[in-house]
Amino acid sequence: MTRYVPSAASRTIVVDGIRTHYLDCGDGPPVVLLHDGSYGSSAELSWYPTIKALSSTHRVVAPDWLGFGGTDKLHDFGSGRKRRLWHMTRFLEAMDLGTAAFCGVSMGATLLLMVAAGDEYDWSIGSIVSVSGGGVIPMNEARRETLDFDCTLEGMRRIVRHFVYDQALLEDERFLLARYEAAIQPGAWEAVAAARFKSPLSGSRSEFGNLDTIPYERIRVPTLLIAGADDELREAGYAAPLAERIPNATLLTYQQCGHLPQLEQPALFNADVAKFLGTHGALASR
Repeated sequence: MTRYVPSAASRTIVVDGIRTHYLDCGDGPPVVLLHDGSYGSSAELSWYPTIKALSSTHRVVAPDWLGFGGTDKLHDFGSGRKRRLWHMTRFLEAMDLGTAAFCGVSMGATLLLMVAAGDEYDWSIGSIVSVSGGGVIPMNEARRETLDFDCTLEGMRRIVRHFVYDQALLEDERFLLARYEAAIQPGAWEAVAAARFKSPLSGSRSEFGNLDTIPYERIRVPTLLIAGADDELREAGYAAPLAERIPNATLLTYQQCGHLPQLEQPALFNADVAKFLGTHGALASR
């Protein structure tokens, strides 16, 4: 049983020797939820309101990325995010879901868009919901603070305050404590921090502030982009050019909303995603 979604089954599968944790809930066309890459993140803590809402009409599968949540705390210093994507590819193969709708937030959304626009990874994507993903990821003051976690509860509070416009979420001590506990479990800090380590020989010493090279024009499935108008971790208006470049894309911008709309405005978010999946559900069920 999970803490925030009691109806979801907490399961572990071994993928190429890597213990991989995921939540499984509901019945119907499959939807895969991909969480963000911040300290203390996991499928459950990123998606608990969405899992509850979508599981009434869909089978919701929400895995923990390599290094996060209940998945083994590993990082590949040679291939970096490619190892993370290959691990997810093998997880999807093992789950044998067929064509599914995919919904990603932040890192999860950016990697999802990258896969959908490329040829290297074979994911059976029927439709996409991208939340706070894609575009240039600026290295601003808010971003620097989210990268500087000192393994204290107050440090986690400082991080979360940059994720949301409405600071009321910071009053939820249960949520903050859950993220804090997840962020300090053995190997968790090291796995997340390792992604920031770059050799002096690297062309770029940071994954942030670089040009966005994703060929969005190659994404051919229906795509819903959701952005917060007050997202401190993104440039203002970043999602509009993406919507113009993706052939079959719709953009929704939530006012008075930050980087995590699914947690800050869950009722609106869940309604919009359910409507989108209802329209494109036939694609996801093939």
